[in-house]
Amino acid sequence: MEWIYLVLIALVLVFGIAVLVVNRRRAERSIGAPPAPPSPPPTAPPQGGTAVLEPEVLEPEVVEPEVVAPPARLRDRMARARSALAGAFAGVRGRRGITDETWEDLEEALLRADVGVGVTTDLLDGLRDEVKSKEITEPDDLLDALRAEMQSRLAGADRSLHFEPGEPGSPNVWLFVGVNGVGKTTSIGKVASQQRADGRTVLVAAGDTFRAAAAEQLETWTERAGAELVRGSEGGDPSAVVFDAVEAASARGIDLVIADTAGRLHTKTNLMEELRKVRRVADRGTGRVTEVLLVIDATTGQNGLAQARQFGEATQVTGVVLTKLDGSAKGGIVFAVETELGIPVKLVGIGETIGDLVPFDPIEFVDALFD
Repeated sequence: MEWIYLVLIALVLVFGIAVLVVNRRRAERSIGAPPAPPSPPPTAPPQGGTAVLEPEVLEPEVVEPEVVAPPARLRDRMARARSALAGAFAGVRGRRGITDETWEDLEEALLRADVGVGVTTDLLDGLRDEVKSKEITEPDDLLDALRAEMQSRLAGADRSLHFEPGEPGSPNVWLFVGVNGVGKTTSIGKVASQQRADGRTVLVAAGDTFRAAAAEQLETWTERAGAELVRGSEGGDPSAVVFDAVEAASARGIDLVIADTAGRLHTKTNLMEELRKVRRVADRGTGRVTEVLLVIDATTGQNGLAQARQFGEATQVTGVVLTKLDGSAKGGIVFAVETELGIPVKLVGIGETIGDLVPFDPIEFVDALFD
């Protein structure tokens, strides 16, 4: 019987040692470990039921709305042009009736805004007739009639940029012309960006081969717009650059070629003849010139009228891009260009950013001069 007792004792000893070893290993693994978080207490179970744990509530992700700059408004950017007329309009309203001083104030203000002698005379002569016939008797009514007449003179023009859909390999060509420093290159970049946003493929021709760094500046704008660029050697033939661009666009199935040209004085006969050559070459082969846009700096005033006349004769200008209108008090050049030459203003520049070249709205433009 003794051997049975000995076996039992041995078994107890082995079991005890095993328990001690397991507990020691567990203790060693737990050293340095953070304490486990306490389990959330169960909610009180409904009567006769079991405890139900509350589901974890996740905070909704807060997404900040994208800040989008408001579109540029012509009225907001024409403070200088408006100020050229504001004093005269205040003087007219301040009088009890319509006097000789009223006509003098209006004439001076319109000329200062560069509306032009011919347009100013026509505007005021018509209003004088209405005052004589007693159709207009109050200063406020006179200004309202002037506003309406100015808007009427700008109404009805086709201000769209012409794009003629055609077969693949037959790109539209838009030429940009003008004197030095008016903003042709930046205007091209902005128009290219707008056309890309409208879903058209665009290739830009760096046809200004004479101005230093012109191609580099145009390349920067082209990259921003997501367009392609064709450039030639410095001092090369601008007609050849435009021709190569049209051929490249035709081969690649590109919709639109926008061509820069070297800035040139409208009084230089040989340079204007070269521009005629560019116009002829751009229309050859597969390309179709559907726009010739003359870029005019609004701050030049009546000098822009002479530019428009000469460039129009050389290249058959279809529209005007009026830049720097936000910094000019001479916005009246719009009336001179449109009424004397019959060339519509299609785009106006009212700032430096890529979105600050906007379609010209004659109603908003005239309202901005009066309000």
